[in-house]
Amino acid sequence: MIIWLNGTFGAGKTTTAKELVDLVPDAAIFDAEYVGYMLRHVEKLPQLGDFQHWPPWRHLVVETAAQLLGYVGGVLVVPQTVLVEQYWTEMRTGLDKYGIPVHHFVLHADPDTLTERIETDGETNTRFPQARQWRLDHRSAYREALPWLSREGTVIDTVRVSPPQVARLIADAASPR
Repeated sequence: MIIWLNGTFGAGKTTTAKELVDLVPDAAIFDAEYVGYMLRHVEKLPQLGDFQHWPPWRHLVVETAAQLLGYVGGVLVVPQTVLVEQYWTEMRTGLDKYGIPVHHFVLHADPDTLTERIETDGETNTRFPQARQWRLDHRSAYREALPWLSREGTVIDTVRVSPPQVARLIADAASPR
């Protein structure tokens, strides 16, 4: 199975993913960003500003997840922002074709909290200086996507709940009954 952690930058996806792998048996993090980093080295791909706009990225995320689950089994925790409904539908449909159950959670925080988290994320801002503005710029796209995200996933407000508590809520909701 896959536990997909969606939501905009600063919502707590990476932190929650790290907590989740300690709570969910046989869980491992699959960071789909690395598929995009790999594709950036292909010179003939058009410069579209975001690797998610490349159809091969979406296809390779599905294929990689399916291959990983087929090889190691267990649970993949995927902390990946997807704000374009068509892209989410493509990937969800692809995973469905493999028979992979997907538990989709949207980690949410209000705009002021997101801004504060982004501005004070010293590690990311130091390692990737351009990431700060990228993350800030995507707050409006997240607000626009929130209606469909709310239909497609379980929204969890991360403002007044600690990352371990958020992880516990997700682990409980995703566990087979």
